[in-house]
Amino acid sequence: MSRLNLYLDLIRWNRPAGWLLLLWPSLGALWVAAGGFPGLHLLLVFVLGTILMRSAGCCVNDVADREFDKHVKRTAQRPVTSGRVGVKEALGVGAALAFVAFLLVLTTNVATIAWSVLGLVLSLVYPYAKRYVSMPQAVLGVAFSFGIPMAFAAVNGGPAFELFSGAAPWTAPGFWTGVWHSVPPLAWLLMAGNLFWVLAYDTEYAMVDRDDDLRIGMKTSAITLGDADVPAVTAFYLVFLGIWTAALWSVVNPWVWGAMLVVALAQVAWHFHLIKDRIRDGCFKAFRLNHWLGFTVFVGVVLGV
Repeated sequence: MSRLNLYLDLIRWNRPAGWLLLLWPSLGALWVAAGGFPGLHLLLVFVLGTILMRSAGCCVNDVADREFDKHVKRTAQRPVTSGRVGVKEALGVGAALAFVAFLLVLTTNVATIAWSVLGLVLSLVYPYAKRYVSMPQAVLGVAFSFGIPMAFAAVNGGPAFELFSGAAPWTAPGFWTGVWHSVPPLAWLLMAGNLFWVLAYDTEYAMVDRDDDLRIGMKTSAITLGDADVPAVTAFYLVFLGIWTAALWSVVNPWVWGAMLVVALAQVAWHFHLIKDRIRDGCFKAFRLNHWLGFTVFVGVVLGV
């Protein structure tokens, strides 16, 4: 296998569901923040940035989990785990992708740049949370939802950042207050709701590897929830939809949003059917279908705002 093919395998290029799970809530927040189409520039920044950062995250995750992944059937042949890509090489690829993503963020404004640094830190912390946190999916939920406050900052955060101006805006009086106020309470409410969606789909993902994770001592929500996993996943989906409905009801067309909810709830029912018997293939299929639920909510936002 060529190096390029190995790198594509490393960043899960043939499995776009991963970056779609990040993309739809970020774009939904972008549409809400802008009150409609946010413009081609911001659309491209968030689409390309999401793909790049998810790919960089895969590199870091595979390095962090390389010893655990050897003992999990689904992950044993990943490039780093199998030794076909070295640790330094994988981290180099991840750093290069993250750097390109940061260059994209530099075309926005200082508030978005400031929030992106915190988002990067969260993405680096998550792979290690699985060793210490009984519900690491909650940490992932915060990291995977961080495109939402960044979207609001990109729309509300003031003038574009001047890369070669020589100025240091973060030293100016009131800078950090401005960064904070670039993200309104609505953004944090949407982020909180999205966290429950991440809990739902990543618990389905964890249900696939439950036996292997128990054997190697990995902490996951599927193990922590035990027999309550299926009702908990269903509840997480409903809380996600409930919070987004409550947050956006005053800004969306109720008929459009209601129609979206019918389609979304039908998908939740299908997910329950797929995972209720806790069969590995059913749980994995449910996880892979989640990007359609995210797309459904995004369409509701676009047509409803």
